[in-house]
Amino acid sequence: MPEGHTIRRLADQHRELFRGKRVTASSPQGRFTAGAALISGEVMESTDAYGKHLLHRYAGDRTLHIHLGLYGRFTDGPGTAPPPIGEVRLRLTTGDHWLDLRGPTACELLTPPEVKALIGRLGADPLRDDADPATAYARISRSNKPIGALLLDQSIVAGTGLIFVTEALFRAGLPPTISGRSLSPEAWREIWADLRALMRAGVEVGRIDTVHAVHTPEAMGRPPREDRHGGEVYVYRRTGQPCLVCGTPVRTAPLAGRKSYWCPTCQTLP
Repeated sequence: MPEGHTIRRLADQHRELFRGKRVTASSPQGRFTAGAALISGEVMESTDAYGKHLLHRYAGDRTLHIHLGLYGRFTDGPGTAPPPIGEVRLRLTTGDHWLDLRGPTACELLTPPEVKALIGRLGADPLRDDADPATAYARISRSNKPIGALLLDQSIVAGTGLIFVTEALFRAGLPPTISGRSLSPEAWREIWADLRALMRAGVEVGRIDTVHAVHTPEAMGRPPREDRHGGEVYVYRRTGQPCLVCGTPVRTAPLAGRKSYWCPTCQTLP
């Protein structure tokens, strides 16, 4: 599932392509025909991203809400759109550009109260300047759940996925299994600042890199990481490989229905 930096990049791209333009909307697949008809011919006023949720705002208080989930993806191109291939849920076109959406978990029109309710269910988004990390910490500090699970809870921190959470905990030197109640305010401030920095870098370059300069392939004289997710990381999907800092084999174990990765030497209880 795309993490928050990808959704922010999509919001920025769509704003650049369509803001202030009148769009023609259709649903070649047929599953969003009624919704497409309501925004077709309208001007896209703005776009936004909250965590893993993408919003297109149109005149008349109509908001298109998209959640890509595991299988959703966009394709786009200049000029006239080609004949649709596959299950295209939504197609947006102008005279200059086209955009296709396939396989999303959600593609729906929301009213202003529904948008407010959606945002109200989400936690603090490290990519947003209006985020309130204190609210997130208030929930974390009252919980006995593992910090790794709490940081993946989108109602606590929005936009973070397994890569950002796993890597931020490594960089903080904390195991993913410690309870939220055990996390000090100082440690939370450091994690929050690191998440903001890592996710903002991801928005800028379009991939997730979490290693410090001294641990890059060039600095260490090692081959670049080969993984479909790309990016240089410390422990994510590196099970059994040596930690880039201490050489201890990276471990993995189930955590909150997901996999957790950590270095048993670098990430110890405080």
